[in-house]
Amino acid sequence: METLCFSPSPVRTCNLRQSLSTFPVTTSPKHKPASRVVTATLINPTVQIFHKTSTSPPILPPNKTTLPPPPLTEVSAESLSYESGHLGAVPEKQATGVGDGVHNAMSYLTKILSAKVYDVAVESPLDYASKLSERLGVHLWLKREDLQPVFSFKLRGAYNMMAKLTREELEKGVICSSAGNHAQGVALSAQRLDCHAVIAMPVTTPEIKWKSVERLGATVVLVGESYDETQAYAKKRAEDEGRTFIPPFDHPEVIAGQGTIGMEIVRQLPAASLHAIFVPVGGGGLIAGIAAYVKRVRPEVKIIGVEPYDANAMALSLHHGQRVKLSRVGGFADGVAVKVVGEETFRLCNDLIDGVDMFEETRSILEPAGALAIAGAEAYCKKYGVKGENIVAITSGANMNFDRLRLISQLADVGRRREAILVTCMPEKWGNFKKFYELVNPLNITEFRYRKDVQKEEALVLYSVGFQSALHLKDMLERMESTKLQTLNLTNNDLLKDHLQFLVGGQSNVDHEILCRFIFPERPGALGKFLDIFSPRWNITLVHYRAQGETHANVLVGLQVAASEMVEFKALSNSLGYDYAFETDNEALQILFR
Repeated sequence: METLCFSPSPVRTCNLRQSLSTFPVTTSPKHKPASRVVTATLINPTVQIFHKTSTSPPILPPNKTTLPPPPLTEVSAESLSYESGHLGAVPEKQATGVGDGVHNAMSYLTKILSAKVYDVAVESPLDYASKLSERLGVHLWLKREDLQPVFSFKLRGAYNMMAKLTREELEKGVICSSAGNHAQGVALSAQRLDCHAVIAMPVTTPEIKWKSVERLGATVVLVGESYDETQAYAKKRAEDEGRTFIPPFDHPEVIAGQGTIGMEIVRQLPAASLHAIFVPVGGGGLIAGIAAYVKRVRPEVKIIGVEPYDANAMALSLHHGQRVKLSRVGGFADGVAVKVVGEETFRLCNDLIDGVDMFEETRSILEPAGALAIAGAEAYCKKYGVKGENIVAITSGANMNFDRLRLISQLADVGRRREAILVTCMPEKWGNFKKFYELVNPLNITEFRYRKDVQKEEALVLYSVGFQSALHLKDMLERMESTKLQTLNLTNNDLLKDHLQFLVGGQSNVDHEILCRFIFPERPGALGKFLDIFSPRWNITLVHYRAQGETHANVLVGLQVAASEMVEFKALSNSLGYDYAFETDNEALQILFR
């Protein structure tokens, strides 16, 4: 394995569009290099901005004959929201009933029918989910792509593209940038095709993932703190060494490889009426391929994408009618956490799919991205009262580290809306705790936090309750209200779930204290970088760290910052490069720490 350690750039910047210097790394196509550490420097490019009012033609960079494409509009994931299960972000052509989606799909039909994926992949089973079907009143089928040799559908697209390369191209080798499933797909494909593969992965990649890739015979290079930097390195090295860059989703042969899943579904349910296929969406390669085939042979079948609410690049792109870039993405369902969907995948989705369901919770024991389609299908059927129909959900992968199981199991019931987090204001009188319990009963109390304060006449009780239906919870809240016990439902308050529930009883009267949530990247030195900027300039009064999967951590920090220092504080926070938000006025904070 090669590790590229970046030395700091001489100019501090938050801009991720950085170019890389030439890396003195060469690899023999047939021999795996010894482990080494290579030092490289990130260099900030010169940015030229051309205003529309200018009458002079823009000056092109040296050796360029065309202008680069204009930058994509950057938007926040929160700028588009709707209820889980709602079929939103419907493409304009679908909504108006016009468009040439089926015609466009024709060019992909031959590619899919002649795809070479079965040299390495298997036709995954279509399993009937009897318990889910019974509960929902539909016939739910699971397309088990988690049973592929590398536990993910990504193998199909990677192999199909690589199998179409010439022997000369294979001799020069391939390269890709990926932190997970695509990396393993490329590595196994290269092994089968007797081709050397270099896999560039961010330095934050867990050891279990890069070792899995290395065991398949590929050369792993840990490079870059963000995926953008990793991809820039891979594309630069591909150019320098004549390697073929294998994209994760935005290539016709990759899309066609994934489209074989749609072909299999149609073959596996030949005589049955099929209402909809639910597909997890990241960059769009999987849903574009499935739609390209299914809409050509079974145009009546709905193709519905499912995205996490905080990684909804496709939904926002369809909403705006053009590709947009997310300012940041949530990393829990990291298999679909992309900032920009593909150009070709967006074109196909805009023509062919029926809409996107943005699911708010993705807490599941399957890899979160792999379980996303199941969650979306369940929410959709409940929302629209779908009964008796055949529904297919793609379980796209099952690659997950066991260090995430604690977080998933803790939030699973909340995600399925079977547990609520509540706070009740209760007078400090003897016997009130028993009265409180009788009001909550028969709901099951799953967690309870209370501490008597002799200086107060009232106590705040923070607790969680499990329930079978929303009606049971509603009845309990009405019982509380009838007895004058003020109760608030704080289930959807992220600050409470991530931090405050662990800090009850930690009230402290600190002058000029502000509270901020920072998203720390999961890598050595992240906390040190934070402390170098803020300490000892400001006194740190509180820290609560909570890991959020493999790529980042959610950190609540309290600091003593006077009002006259806020401009300086914001400027330094922006220079840090970590996403952050002020939480001083958060409702849950005001209630629990008043």
